[in-house]
Amino acid sequence: MASPLLRLGTRGSPLALWQAHMVADRLRAAHGLAPDAVEIVVIRTTGDRVQDRALAEVGGKALWTKELDRALETRAIDLAVHSMKDVETHRPAAIALAAVAPRADVRDRLIGAAGLAALPANARVGTSSPRRAAQVRRARPDVAIVLFRGNVDTRLAKLAAGEADATLLAAAGLDRLGRADVGTSLTVDEMLPAPAQGAVGVEVRAGDAPTEALVAAIDHAPTSAAVRAERALLAALGADCRSPVAALAEPEGGALRLRAELLSEDGRLHVAGEAVVAAGDPAGPAALADRLLAAAPPPLRRLFGR
Repeated sequence: MASPLLRLGTRGSPLALWQAHMVADRLRAAHGLAPDAVEIVVIRTTGDRVQDRALAEVGGKALWTKELDRALETRAIDLAVHSMKDVETHRPAAIALAAVAPRADVRDRLIGAAGLAALPANARVGTSSPRRAAQVRRARPDVAIVLFRGNVDTRLAKLAAGEADATLLAAAGLDRLGRADVGTSLTVDEMLPAPAQGAVGVEVRAGDAPTEALVAAIDHAPTSAAVRAERALLAALGADCRSPVAALAEPEGGALRLRAELLSEDGRLHVAGEAVVAAGDPAGPAALADRLLAAAPPPLRRLFGR
C-alpha cells in the first residue's frame, strides 16, 4: 500500500477528531485526493492526561500543543489541527499557521440555567477558563467557581452528577458534536468570547513549502484575518493562559472591528474597548492593547506585567 500523502496529527477527544476529519475532508475536496491520501494520527497530549488541575498550574496552553509540535518537528506528522483558542500566543519559529477553517458560532453556551441572571443565588458554576470565571463573577458576584476540566462529555457528566449547578461550553464545540440543543447561547454582549473561539487552525513545519501550499488552499481568509487580529492583541498584551481576556474581530467593510476586554480574576476590575483595524496588520491590535492597558486600573495592569 502506498504511503499517505499527508499525515494529519490531532488530539483524540471526540471534538478534536471531528475537527481533524473536517480538515481532512476539506483537503481531499480541494485537491481531489483519494480517501487514503490523508491519514489521521492521534497523539495524546499532556493536557489530555492531566485533568485535575487548572492549565495555569501545570504548564498552560502548551499542554495541548507540545506533543503535536514535537511530532511535526520530528516529521512523524506533516500537519497538526488545533482549536485555535487553545493554542498559546507565541509559537515556535519552526512551526507556521498555514490555514484557518471557516469559523463556527463564537458564542458561549450556559448549561443548567436559562441565563446568568437565572442562576440561583450562590450557584456553583463549573469552568476551567479564567475568562469565563471572571465574566461570570462580574455579572454575578455571588457565584462560586468550581474547576471543570475535560472534554465536552466529561464536563456534562460532572454537571449531571451535581458537581456544579451550571457550566459553560463553546457553542461551536457543542454544535460540531451534534448538540446544538444543549444549553442557552449567551450573546457576545453578555459574554465576549475567548480570542479565536470557534476557529480551527492547521499548522505545518515552517519552510515545508509543498505542504504549506496544499494546506493554504483550504484557508478561509475572513476567519484567518479575524483570528490573527485577535491573537495579535494577545501578543501585544503579553497575555497567557492565566489572563482573563476576551476578544472578537468581525468584518467591517474592508477592515475588522476588534472588540476586547480585560478583567481581574474576580471580575471586579474591568476595561473594554474596540477599534477598526486593518486585516493583516498587527499594529492596530497592538494600539488597542495599549489603549486598554492605559485605561485599566493599576491592579489590572499588573496582571499583564505593566
